Amino acid sequence: MASNQDSFFAEDANSQAALTRNLPRKIAVIIHKETTSPGLVGEKLMAMGYELNICAPVLGHALPSELENYAGVVVLGGPMSVNDDEPYLQTEMVWVQQVLDAHLPYLGICLGAQMLAKVLGAQVDTHPTELEEIGYYRVQATTAGAMLFPNELYVYQWHSQGFEVPAGAVLIAEGQDFPNQAFLWGDRSYGLQFHPEMTAQMLDFWTEQGADLLGGPNTQSREQQLKNHHRYRQPVDLWLETFLNNWLSNTPQPA
Repeated sequence: MASNQDSFFAEDANSQAALTRNLPRKIAVIIHKETTSPGLVGEKLMAMGYELNICAPVLGHALPSELENYAGVVVLGGPMSVNDDEPYLQTEMVWVQQVLDAHLPYLGICLGAQMLAKVLGAQVDTHPTELEEIGYYRVQATTAGAMLFPNELYVYQWHSQGFEVPAGAVLIAEGQDFPNQAFLWGDRSYGLQFHPEMTAQMLDFWTEQGADLLGGPNTQSREQQLKNHHRYRQPVDLWLETFLNNWLSNTPQPA
């Protein structure tokens, strides 16, 4: 015969399972170019049981309005700058503020991170010596980010601008040429300067389509990037899986 304690735990487990089933299972993914893919981030979110709702304001798509139907928001990168005077960018940044006000988990990647920083009042600008990062570069956890990042991780970058850390946010990963690589604002709003979503197919496409941008100061050749992707993809994959689970969970685990 089951004890009262056994019955309690069984009922509690059933209640938790029912609660999980009733939680929103959609992730809004904002892109800024027709050919943009959520890549490895999208693959892992779908493997976790989430449905991706991909939206491109730059192509005239309306941004999601019923935010209570979403478990989180991912804003990806793009070739534009958050400092551009484009109506769709201004509309999108107003929407990002609405996402924050709704306390939805937010993940900004490259442009999406710069957008979060700007919405929170921080500056986004080019490097003082006009350096760029295109290829794989080392980032490391800050003391505050030790539970979220390893001591060393080589990640993919493609950017000429960087962000300052907004007031009230916490720097959780840093780099050499662009010191501010990742920050946390509130409980689950993250800005990542780098591209953890990168797959081999995406890297091949980016370096072919953007070949004219390679060869600048501090950039890596196509051959270097392909070689480095093979070398560093597995550690990034393992880190990303833990990071995304932490992002959408109330019980964080060490990176």
